[in-house]
Amino acid sequence: MHYTQYDTRVATYALIVDDQDRILLTWWNGEGRRTPGWSLPGGGVDLEEGLEESLVREVREEAGYDVVVGAPVTTHSWFRYDEPRPFKAVRVIFDATIVGGVLGTLEVGGSTDFAQWMPIADVAAQPSRAEIVDVAVSAHLARTGRGGGDR
Repeated sequence: MHYTQYDTRVATYALIVDDQDRILLTWWNGEGRRTPGWSLPGGGVDLEEGLEESLVREVREEAGYDVVVGAPVTTHSWFRYDEPRPFKAVRVIFDATIVGGVLGTLEVGGSTDFAQWMPIADVAAQPSRAEIVDVAVSAHLARTGRGGGDR
């Protein structure tokens, strides 16, 4: 299918792991679509935003932190055949480093209820989490030499 025949949403997400091997996650309240669950700080790129600018904004809104955006870690996409137009999501996960702020969701009335640090070892046991969390954890484990296929 030609790209003019479907809608696309570009999103950016932050992979932030601290020195205690905890990952920063957000609790998505399910607004608009599915069951609530854990996600990464991030979301849709506004029309006039760059990818990095979007990520800085999203992390600040959803987790309360100011970040410096690092290199892309991985990408992930998915699609579905919605009516009246099919839809494709393109997601870029970036490394990010906290440079200020305080843990706490600043978004009011949005899709994120709170942010929390979680040991990476505990993520797979969470019954409700977005696929993007598994993608990020797998990429992190692969690059640190601790696997990559575990979900």
